[in-house]
Amino acid sequence: MKELKIGRNDAGQRVDRFLAKAVPLLPASLAQKYLRLKRIKRNGQRVERDTRLCEGDVLQLYINDEFFDTPSADNAYLTVTTPQLRIVYEDENILLADKAAGVPVHPHDGAALGKTLIDHIQAYLYQKKDWKPHEENAFTPALCNRIDRNTGGIVIAAKTAEALRVMNQKIKDRELEKRYLAIVEGSPKPKNGVLKGYLFKDAAKNRVYVTDTPQKGARSCETRYTTLAVKNGLALVECELITGRTHQIRAQFAHAGHPLLGDGKYGKTGRHAERTHQALYSYRLTFRFTTDAGSLNDLNGKTFRVPHVDFAEEYFPEVKL
Repeated sequence: MKELKIGRNDAGQRVDRFLAKAVPLLPASLAQKYLRLKRIKRNGQRVERDTRLCEGDVLQLYINDEFFDTPSADNAYLTVTTPQLRIVYEDENILLADKAAGVPVHPHDGAALGKTLIDHIQAYLYQKKDWKPHEENAFTPALCNRIDRNTGGIVIAAKTAEALRVMNQKIKDRELEKRYLAIVEGSPKPKNGVLKGYLFKDAAKNRVYVTDTPQKGARSCETRYTTLAVKNGLALVECELITGRTHQIRAQFAHAGHPLLGDGKYGKTGRHAERTHQALYSYRLTFRFTTDAGSLNDLNGKTFRVPHVDFAEEYFPEVKL
């Protein structure tokens, strides 16, 4: 229990507004719940959220100590009242989340505290008591892979230190098979094939460039694709990354003359301008372990997929995925 004494400068404020400033990690909805349950009192008595505080009042807060920490990326999960997750699969070791386009995975993507995928995953595990941060010496649930903010699809979260270590190694050893769906402008020729080139990154502009010949600082890039359908000047394609470079699918198709629908960075706007995100989704994931995976061995050979890909259903409803 902590006590907060109201000074002259805080007098006259409503209880809920004072709490929002004094305990910023405590979500407003949770503060209201604690007021109702008498876990937050004024002068030892029940208090309503709209009560005006007086100088000399003392608020008693019977809440967890972590709510009094300084807000940071490490405790942003505390600001999430109701985690918004689309869970594809979960066991005691990992969680597969279907990230929507537009949702950032990490705070360094420019998102506010409590607005990222990892914030919501940690809040979910914390609230269901699968993760007790004050009992852990070092481990925090973490993402094993990432997807661009404006791309949707499956993201892997590790719930244990062993799962994080093993999964990161499996990703490095390319023992996971990921499939992407995309809609591109025009009709790729040939219908099925492999895009090959060299890609170099301009970090200052946060974009990449593709060339057909080797360049200083460029790395080889290859994307295998299959055209699933063509209609109204658009093609629905399934892609597999042979190499895994930044913005690879987007940049390679744009270089080939078939930019992704809705891709304002590498494509063109105007047609179908109502789309705010590129039509790209990591929709299927298969684990193909070639070596021992410890606690993750049961995942070997299993395939997981998202139930819906919005742009595929909108533009190609006749295609069964």
